[in-house]
Amino acid sequence: MASVTIDRRAQVIVLGNEKGGSGKSTAAMHVIVGLLRDGYRVGAIDLDARQATLSAYLAARTAFAEARGLDLPLPRSIAVHRSERDSRAEAEAEEEERFTRAMGELSRECEVVVIDCPGSDSYLSRLGHRQADTLITPINDSFVDFAMLAKVDPDNHDVIHPSIYSEMVWEARKRRFARDRGRIDWIVMRNRLGASEARNKRDVGSTLEALARRIGFRTVKGFGERVIFRELYLLGLTLMDVREAGVGIRMDMSHVAARAEVRALIGAIRKPPPRLELTPDAA
Repeated sequence: MASVTIDRRAQVIVLGNEKGGSGKSTAAMHVIVGLLRDGYRVGAIDLDARQATLSAYLAARTAFAEARGLDLPLPRSIAVHRSERDSRAEAEAEEEERFTRAMGELSRECEVVVIDCPGSDSYLSRLGHRQADTLITPINDSFVDFAMLAKVDPDNHDVIHPSIYSEMVWEARKRRFARDRGRIDWIVMRNRLGASEARNKRDVGSTLEALARRIGFRTVKGFGERVIFRELYLLGLTLMDVREAGVGIRMDMSHVAARAEVRALIGAIRKPPPRLELTPDAA
């Protein structure tokens, strides 16, 4: 099957893993809005159109902005649906055509495209991974989620072998390099970190660093478990919108810390400077 080719290439940031509930869509939305406020022209692709978490987040944002008369920054967004064809070959061909069309449209308009992948293995997810310049994989800070990256010895926590997902990322890296000599910068973010330095947290950290050296990814601190993220999702907002939106959410120290986590993630992404004049960050 022919590989995806894009006439004009935007920088591609993919949020992916094969486990639901890790905060991919929350991270994707905050990266999108953060980049928009930094002056980038941003496109968004929701490859999990059935669950549609990112699409619903963007729809809520549009509705909130219209109801309040606010000019909140919005990406150009496309949801790519899975094929319903019975033949696997025909289904994959149709999905590849849909994905290629979406990437082509957004690459003509945008400097950065953010792709939110489903929390399961699918052909669309693999297509998205193969386009990545930066792959961000959120994991919850436990060995339950660590299994998504590698099999670990239960006694000494040594890494036995990489997981199926890690092998899929390796395959995506090979295909990306063969296509255009591009390299995928893989970032694993330890999401929902606990405040205490529990033994489990230390063990996860040390094992993760050993795996990072073995299969080639960077680690960053992810988002803490805070009610604010769930509240903002229902409104279609991010932490960078709170003051501008005027929703009565008081920015206490935990919110300031959460916003710093978001900014640290965006800062960890290797990207060129935006070509547009910067939009003031109203947060």
